[in-house]
Amino acid sequence: MKTEIERKFLTANDGWRAQTSGSIAMKQGYVPRAKGCATVRVRLAGEQAFLTIKGPTHGISRAEFEYPIPVGDAEIMLKELCGNLVEKTRWLVPFGGRVWEVDEFHGENAGLVVAELELSGAEETYERPPWLGEEVSGDPRSFNSFLARLPYR
Repeated sequence: MKTEIERKFLTANDGWRAQTSGSIAMKQGYVPRAKGCATVRVRLAGEQAFLTIKGPTHGISRAEFEYPIPVGDAEIMLKELCGNLVEKTRWLVPFGGRVWEVDEFHGENAGLVVAELELSGAEETYERPPWLGEEVSGDPRSFNSFLARLPYR
């Protein structure tokens, strides 16, 4: 089992754009769930697809199980099992010896840009880029599963 530990931030400006080292288009959906149950995500990321199950969030950590699946299966799941989709471009932005993931959302979530940094521990320190804005790690409105149900717009 992997534990996902990440910090999420809004971006304060577009300064990150000058530092990108690559990007990938993503489309993802969520299987409807009962309150308090695990989150099940289906994701298309470029030419790959994944099924991810995430447990409840405790601070900035949660259990995460992720498995590669056939792209055709993911396309069917997104169409037949998932509700609204989240579409975004994930930009890779090196800074301070780490690679930040900056998600630029499209569609109903257009205008939202969130920067994420995965950590090995909740207390791990990191250098803060000048383009980083307010931390939203604990704000459910920054969760992609929330944005699928209640878009940013």
